[in-house]
Amino acid sequence: MSIAGILPTGIAGETVVALIVGVANFGALMALYRALSPNSSIGERARAHVKRRKEPSPTLIGSGRATPRQKSVSFMRRLLERLKLTRGEEVRKASELLSKAGWRSPDALTIFLSLRLALPLGLGLTAYLLIPTFQPHISALMRATVAMMGMAAGAFAPTYLVKRACKKRLRLIQQALPDTLDLFVICSEAGLGLDTAISRVAREIIPNAPELADELGLTAIELGFLPNRRDALINLTKRTDSPSIRGLVNTLIQTERYGTPLAQSLRMLASEFRHTRMMKAEEKAARLPATLTVPMIVFILPTLFVVLIGPAIIQVLTAMHHH
Repeated sequence: MSIAGILPTGIAGETVVALIVGVANFGALMALYRALSPNSSIGERARAHVKRRKEPSPTLIGSGRATPRQKSVSFMRRLLERLKLTRGEEVRKASELLSKAGWRSPDALTIFLSLRLALPLGLGLTAYLLIPTFQPHISALMRATVAMMGMAAGAFAPTYLVKRACKKRLRLIQQALPDTLDLFVICSEAGLGLDTAISRVAREIIPNAPELADELGLTAIELGFLPNRRDALINLTKRTDSPSIRGLVNTLIQTERYGTPLAQSLRMLASEFRHTRMMKAEEKAARLPATLTVPMIVFILPTLFVVLIGPAIIQVLTAMHHH
């Protein structure tokens, strides 16, 4: 007996197939999201930094049996390599974007490219099969249009979500930077060098600012094994793409080159960053009255009109009814 003879036909058959495809797409998306999301806690991040410091040049060591996730990622990597989607300018930009979002796993790029490849097809097919369930008399042109819209949403969704993660991570880094610079000042005044100060500050700020601690930990590791110390500081700027971090890196580079006092420069920089943060808070507070104008007009004024004018309207209608 064939599979076509088992499945129901007509609109009910399309509904069953659509539901099966939708559930399969949802399960695949959840699996890919869990694989792409950083699931390490703060303690695991700290242990990862210590491990990377002890082993500066990572090697691939095959030990034990491959997990289902490793098998899936390996299959996706082979598929992308056969389709020749693992090289080019777009892949380089995607790798930089994932790095800015904090996803630096070797599998992150493979999962992201797989999402960009599979998500448009999955969402487009799901929309094409599900739309007759809600609109049975929809035309073929509208059904194809909805499917194209689903494909477009699937094509732009992964990049959009990663960019949102980048903006959130950058905001958290900028918020934690002034207090981190105060710790830098304390460490430099205590006589610690740049490498030791960065490592110590990265360990101290892990509970409050794990994102910035992650970046500083990588910088401390790169300062230990890169031949040019300036490259390690410039890599910090590239990973974060933050004007504040760029100012900090420029200060550290000038201190290394000209021998200026590190504590004094960092103290002035911390004061400037804190002043900038206060100015942004005052700017948001100044915009608050203008922002609240529209909600007041839309939600509060109609209620006031009903309360003030409602009794008068009821009295007029009652009088007209009696007459």
